[in-house]
Amino acid sequence: MSRSRRQAEQPRPAELTPFQTLLDSTDWASLATACGTGESLPAALTRLTSSDPVIRESALQDALGPVTHQNSIYEATVPVALFVAAILNHPAITAGDYSHDAAAPPTHPTLVRLLGWLGDTAYDADDADDECVAMDERHYGKGRPEEYTEMRAFRDARPAIFSAVEALLGHDDADVRHAALIAAIPLTEHPLLTRHQADLAGHARRLLATSTHRRHRDRVLDALNAWGHDTCGWENASDIAAREHRARLRAARASWDGNRTGGGYSEDPPF
Repeated sequence: MSRSRRQAEQPRPAELTPFQTLLDSTDWASLATACGTGESLPAALTRLTSSDPVIRESALQDALGPVTHQNSIYEATVPVALFVAAILNHPAITAGDYSHDAAAPPTHPTLVRLLGWLGDTAYDADDADDECVAMDERHYGKGRPEEYTEMRAFRDARPAIFSAVEALLGHDDADVRHAALIAAIPLTEHPLLTRHQADLAGHARRLLATSTHRRHRDRVLDALNAWGHDTCGWENASDIAAREHRARLRAARASWDGNRTGGGYSEDPPF
């Protein structure tokens, strides 16, 4: 098989709509959020691309909070996520923030926060959708496909979002590339993206070799295990303690749930 034919058979990368087009073409006022409708979102989203880091910081909650309140996915979540992905390479965000020390490299708090939000939302969409579908299948047989439209819409958008996140996996700033990796992991659960998991495994090992961030380490270790990799050689004492603690909590929850089902529980689980 020729190289050109192999390339032609690979799925074409999803293309993101330019952020300004998304902003102008979306009927934000018709989309539900946790606070009503999304009519205030365009102004907040526009402030995310301000050259002033103080303005960007204040815009983060206004733009992202209403569409992922309490880990829920709303009608406005997908267009906001696509907008966020489309501005990851915006000059105001990629330039970073400079400190008073001229010799210090710039930091990228806005970029890290946006990547963190994309990753958290991707995890919420994956976990919540699977749990909801499983619950419906228990109660209704094959479930109700008309439900959970927003979560399914986010899952369908993962290839487009991944196309922007992937470009940051080799960023010079460790905080950015680690945040990009954590965001990329749940995105590659999409069937068209699973082929990227082998490459992410390499990035995951590099994170484990350098980072002490508890949440990041937990997520990459969970991903590596889910992908069939042996992580024993990459765990440190803190990882083992955290894993054992989570196992005890799961066992306590299972015991509590069993007692509740049988009507014999008398107190809440210890967490």
